[in-house]
Amino acid sequence: MFEVLVYVYENYWQGAACPESDRLGRKLIAAGFEAEEIQAALVWLEGLNLAAKGSQARLPEAPDAHAGEASADDPARMQAQSSDSLRIYSVAEQAHLGAQSLGFVCFLETSGVLPPHMREIVMDRAMAAPGDPVSLDDLKIIVLMVYWSFGEEPDALVLDELCDDTEGRLAH
Repeated sequence: MFEVLVYVYENYWQGAACPESDRLGRKLIAAGFEAEEIQAALVWLEGLNLAAKGSQARLPEAPDAHAGEASADDPARMQAQSSDSLRIYSVAEQAHLGAQSLGFVCFLETSGVLPPHMREIVMDRAMAAPGDPVSLDDLKIIVLMVYWSFGEEPDALVLDELCDDTEGRLAH
């Protein structure tokens, strides 16, 4: 499935440029991917699309942006995360992602490159991904796809970290 996601990322730079599911499936078959991998990737991408659209619709608004339109206790309105809030990962999330992948998510978040609304989509899509635990390389693809779904490109250093093969690195 992740090979298909990488192909989609590389060939459709922005999520909005990606064709509809049926047409994308035909293009992926023409590219030589197996039907089972394509189906898994299309289901995963549909979940990503729904999560990204839901998140964008519920992003916190600037004060007085739409005064009087929604009350503070409106459930459709999301509040910005406080700087001293803490995300607690469930036992299922800890087991499915593993320490290395959770550490990477925390690294991205504390570095200021993965805002809370995108972190939640990364967690949702990682929980929907195969693997126990999800490998760090697969998690990096998930993070790239979340950025892709928002039509954003991570800055160059983050992109390098997400695309770099860490196997050949020497610690110094």
